[in-house]
Amino acid sequence: MNGDAPTWTSDEMMAVEASRRLTNETVCFVGIGLPSLAANLAKRTHAPGCVLVYESGTIGAKPTLLPLSIGDGELAETADAVVSVPEMFAYWLQGGRIDVGFLGAAQIDRHGNLNSTVIGDYATPKVRLPGGGGAPEIATSVSDVFVMLRQSPRTFVEQLDFKTSRGDRVRVVVTDLGILEPRDGELELVRVHPGVSVDAAREATGWNLRVALDVQETEPPSPAELDALRALGTKGRE
Repeated sequence: MNGDAPTWTSDEMMAVEASRRLTNETVCFVGIGLPSLAANLAKRTHAPGCVLVYESGTIGAKPTLLPLSIGDGELAETADAVVSVPEMFAYWLQGGRIDVGFLGAAQIDRHGNLNSTVIGDYATPKVRLPGGGGAPEIATSVSDVFVMLRQSPRTFVEQLDFKTSRGDRVRVVVTDLGILEPRDGELELVRVHPGVSVDAAREATGWNLRVALDVQETEPPSPAELDALRALGTKGRE
């Protein structure tokens, strides 16, 4: 980059890197926000056959603009099928028909376990979070879990305050600083984004971060990826 300021934001870098890991054959359980951005970007670029499944029961949704919630009517209007939420979880998710599930959380530990329940003691928490929702089922039912989180010592912690979701199926953690992948049951830094140092990633982690011997730099977003990403827009924010 020759010292020049990047032409993309950290959120755009995260979305692009996550999208690159989706293929034409992927059935993907999508959340709102960055996961939705990443999945829709993949569908509009290198993976048009990627099937997007939203928790509201829409299968094969093709929104023209990013939805603000899973209840957005366009998800149902553009879907190949709409099923009830119980059927979504029992038949599609727990039936092993979904390849990739995106998850976020308030905390993650070195093993990829996630907390979206409380900060502090469960009985008298400092903060009571939205809770697990479908996250525990996603974490144990999809083939691969993709986690998207901004990296800081408050989020990447030595010990979770509460284990909401198991990290057994976490295959990648995409952060604003780099990429972590599991090795022998522990997350390891394998890539840093352009302009980010390994030391910066270590300082943003609440445990002694394992770093790959051959840590690489993430490929910057291409002009085509950025154009497609920025063309997506979001309802109410065009």
